[in-house]
Amino acid sequence: MAKVKLGLSTLSPQEIIGLTNQIVTMMTGNANFTNPNPPLATVTTQKNTTNTSITTYDTTKATAEGNRITRDTNVGTLKGLLSQLATYVENASGGDAAKIESAGMGVRADSTAPVGPMPQVMDLVLTAGDFDGTLDAMWHPVRGATSYEIQVSPDPPGTWAQKMASGKSSATIEGLTSGAKLWVRVRAVGADNKPGPWSDPAVKVVP
Repeated sequence: MAKVKLGLSTLSPQEIIGLTNQIVTMMTGNANFTNPNPPLATVTTQKNTTNTSITTYDTTKATAEGNRITRDTNVGTLKGLLSQLATYVENASGGDAAKIESAGMGVRADSTAPVGPMPQVMDLVLTAGDFDGTLDAMWHPVRGATSYEIQVSPDPPGTWAQKMASGKSSATIEGLTSGAKLWVRVRAVGADNKPGPWSDPAVKVVP
């Protein structure tokens, strides 16, 4: 039976707004889901509130830490509503993958399928961390990965050093030199402790 895949933990606040717009648009008037729970109006209202808090945070984040807290609280509330809506869609669709996708939601990969060798990590993105000397890294999760290894290299890339490991598809890399141009790469490690190939490297100047 198909399961809903939202991937909320890997999305930025603005990407969650985009996903919400997609879901509400595709579920409005959708004969597969006649009585959404929570109602789409409730989701839309929270989305608008969240979007306002994101905008406020983005324009004042240098001095307004309180806005970050408000943003994160609203994003968390919206995630909860989307998760609740996903449960409704999963139940109302009877596990029909096409119906789930018609609601603007993804479908989870079959967890019973063999995992096999770890593939290359994709879509590695670096952003400035919340504090000087830190970078936030995010990438597309790899099914079956038990951890991820992260390496860094000064510019130009080539002298790679093991920096840290992460149990999820994101990490905050700390202890970096502000103003330095740094390259980062990531690889997934499977249950057999065998790593996959390194991601394409990403580069960012450390704040």
